[in-house]
Amino acid sequence: MTESSILIVEDEPDIAELIRFHVSREGYAARAIGSGRLALEEIDRRPPMLVILDLMLPDVDGLEVCRQLKWKQQTRSIPILIVSAKGEESDIVTGLELGADDYVTKPFSPKVLVARLKNILRRQNEDGDPKSNRYVLAGGDLILDVDRHHVTIRGDVVDFTPTEFGILKCLATRPGFVRTRDQIIASVHGEHTVLSSRTVDVHVTTIRRKLGDLEAMIQTVRGVGYRLGTMFAKTAPSK
Repeated sequence: MTESSILIVEDEPDIAELIRFHVSREGYAARAIGSGRLALEEIDRRPPMLVILDLMLPDVDGLEVCRQLKWKQQTRSIPILIVSAKGEESDIVTGLELGADDYVTKPFSPKVLVARLKNILRRQNEDGDPKSNRYVLAGGDLILDVDRHHVTIRGDVVDFTPTEFGILKCLATRPGFVRTRDQIIASVHGEHTVLSSRTVDVHVTTIRRKLGDLEAMIQTVRGVGYRLGTMFAKTAPSK
């Protein structure tokens, strides 16, 4: 992976340059490509640390780019920030369901875009609280390793996006306590982030699917939010 590299996939040159300018000001090496097909080829050659992805591309559309990146083992861990004029809730939900880590609608504030980007990278590289860097759940069947950003289910490492990992960690910090959707969004994306509560529901559905027969550990509290069942004890061994 190229150190501090951001790949911008945007077919409108003015917008691509605007994004590149503001991302570069934050110290990231940013490059832009205006084609979904060429972006996939470039990512295979030089995987970036994050992809900023438009959806309405002239050849391979952004959703297909996202789908292919999350399907392949070698690229599925690359964070994706969608930036698109398609701002309907259904569009946002579709992007998140395919594995995107965040979604910004056009027109956008460059400051907000950069803040979202930095937040994704912060979550991905988070070292975590040294006193709670590892959560052992469900009698050891499920382990969250914050330092390595790993989720292990019965000995097998399962891929979770930074957002999915953040939600699971948010619930694991206080088993038995209900977290509202707004609290979950604030924990994962920051206090000033405004997202539809539907996005949390979409991510929780995906998390449950990845947990397999452990899905029942995430309990829905109707009209409020979610909690981790108290039967799933947490331990946080010292380093």
